[in-house]
Amino acid sequence: MTAAEGTLTVVHAGALTTVQDLGRPGYAHLGVPHSGAVDLPSLRLANRLVGNPQDTAGLETTATGCVLRVAGRGHYVAVTGAQASVRVGDREATMNTACYVPAGASVTIGPATTGVRGYVAVAGGITVEPVLGSRSTDLLSGLGPAVLHDGDVLPLDVPAAIPPPVGVAPVAPVAAEPVLRLMPGPRVEWFTAAA
Repeated sequence: MTAAEGTLTVVHAGALTTVQDLGRPGYAHLGVPHSGAVDLPSLRLANRLVGNPQDTAGLETTATGCVLRVAGRGHYVAVTGAQASVRVGDREATMNTACYVPAGASVTIGPATTGVRGYVAVAGGITVEPVLGSRSTDLLSGLGPAVLHDGDVLPLDVPAAIPPPVGVAPVAPVAAEPVLRLMPGPRVEWFTAAA
């Protein structure tokens, strides 16, 4: 690790925190699933906010959030996706914006209040070893890095650019009662009109 790089320590991993990027498309013929982030637009937004290319690896949290500590140097961090409280050190932070996290400070993402999957992008990105062109954890095939646990240390790359001067990215609120669209299938006659 050079002086320009840093690390991200997983202080508290939460229920299921994994490294994710845009996945491994094009390997289905070999039995390798696409994998990657569940909510690709949220991961892309987090990366844009910190000045990363959209395919840079970040973290995907599930429901309970996590606590992370930056070391080696300060980095910009953005949290998107499932609504949750965010703290940098002892101060409150905002979702959907880039927050500077000094070296040694912690980022605390609380439990999700709306949604399930949250995304954490760090300027420079997480540089675990890629497998088939992706840094994504794939629970189905076992490819990529393992599910994160307390105490894991992740390498960070040198930030490619200063984050763009954006206040807070506009994100549409999640509906209180989501509506799921239904496409009639081959056995639609099995259902009554009321169903």
